[in-house]
Amino acid sequence: MSVTKVREVWKSRLGLIMAMAGNAIGLGNFLRFPVQAAANGGGAFMIPYFIAFLVVGIPMMWVEWSVGRFGGKHGHGTTPGIMYRLWKHPAAKYIGVLGIAAPVAFALYYSYVQSWTLAYSFFSLTGQYFGITTQEEMGTFLSSFQGITESSYFSGLGTAYIFFVINLGIVFWVLSRGVVRGIETLAKFAMPMLLVFAIILVARVFTLGTPDPAFPDRSVMAGFAWIWNPDISRLSEASVWLAAAGQIFFSLGIGIGSMQCYASYVRARQDVALTGLTTSMSNGFAEVVLGSSIAIPVAVAFFGVTATEAIATGGSYDLGFQSMPLIFQQLPFGQFIGTLWFGLLFFAGITSTVALTQPPMAFLQDEMGWSRKKAALLVISVLFIFGNFIAFHIQHGVIDEFDFWIGTVGLVVFSFLEVIIFAWIFGMDKAWDEITEGAAIRIPRIFYYMIKYVTPVSLAILLVVWTYQAGFDLLLLRNADPVDLPYLLLTRGIIVALILVGIFQVRRVSKNWD
Repeated sequence: MSVTKVREVWKSRLGLIMAMAGNAIGLGNFLRFPVQAAANGGGAFMIPYFIAFLVVGIPMMWVEWSVGRFGGKHGHGTTPGIMYRLWKHPAAKYIGVLGIAAPVAFALYYSYVQSWTLAYSFFSLTGQYFGITTQEEMGTFLSSFQGITESSYFSGLGTAYIFFVINLGIVFWVLSRGVVRGIETLAKFAMPMLLVFAIILVARVFTLGTPDPAFPDRSVMAGFAWIWNPDISRLSEASVWLAAAGQIFFSLGIGIGSMQCYASYVRARQDVALTGLTTSMSNGFAEVVLGSSIAIPVAVAFFGVTATEAIATGGSYDLGFQSMPLIFQQLPFGQFIGTLWFGLLFFAGITSTVALTQPPMAFLQDEMGWSRKKAALLVISVLFIFGNFIAFHIQHGVIDEFDFWIGTVGLVVFSFLEVIIFAWIFGMDKAWDEITEGAAIRIPRIFYYMIKYVTPVSLAILLVVWTYQAGFDLLLLRNADPVDLPYLLLTRGIIVALILVGIFQVRRVSKNWD
């Protein structure tokens, strides 16, 4: 029995859908997706992306919604308790620890990157980077803002640090207000704003045409052609398929623990079938229709395909923070458009940051009986302490290391374990009853077999092939720069430490579950 007797529930269906969309729609749609697509062959990336969306994304969305609602019926908002209710075995609750440790590790770097969007929105509004005309100089602006180098723009990390603290303050305020007054209220405001900003930007992109007639191959249509014309030869690379699957998990918010947590606040017999599908489709629309229609076509129009691909492979976030500001300066009302772009990213990011921090919040409240504000203070303190490690050592690749192991591999591994427990140990017949209970739509029976067979087999094959082709090299850091090696190992150490702390705490509180 959990310590907390009465749990919050979503106030309205609209608020629930907005909050779930806010969990799913984030920086992954507008920053990470364009980079992943560009770095993995443009159109070649889209084929495994759509396959993963159908075979894994939608089925796993229904799994996590129903798993979360099931846990909420038993007073659990986080995956250790939920997994234990599905499978009364000690291993289940420790597997569930990944659903708390992973979102915390995720939030460590995600919240810091998200604070850049707030800063760059201010820089756009004030025209601080206007006048910079080369890719190299904009890179200097970004690196000096991050504290990696010094320049006439920034003398150190101070500016980035201020925005980092402001951002954490906003997240703390939302978390301390609770599910309804905090998360639901934020989502009802942020998501419509995000949609409006995105539509304005997409409309502007489609009017760009060919910015420089001297380069007819550099056009918006060339950018779209590159995205949607696949290089079939890239499909033999397991890394492309893993990147596509990881992007689906990243952008949908599945395999991380936050979706189950949000779903635990759903009423006992409330629909999860239609709402889960709505969440998936709204995320797909934001990512494929809006996300792919902004950064990549614009970058190709101004820099060409080759340069866009090089920018994307140079860093996870260079396309958004290094290239887009150059483009805004060449557009009418560039300061306004730049403010919209980074404002869009901020609203997308903060709803996802809040979602990532809700699992540890729920664990502290549900399982340990902490007050909301006390729990929020601890969570924000953890983000601040470890955020300093990221802020001061970003030049050593710590963000990319976190992003790969948590934002790609970790999501796939946890999803595989989750679907095995739900469909095979809990039992597919009972699982199907959970998914369809109170359903507002009729889910085709084929998804019964997809969830039981196709989804877990697909994830298993993906992990095995990727491990064979590239996994050992990445695990052993064979290609890492010796200078970066201690920081990359420490990054992994932080992830392991979060898991161990989670195991210790779950072992303490789980005595109340029997």
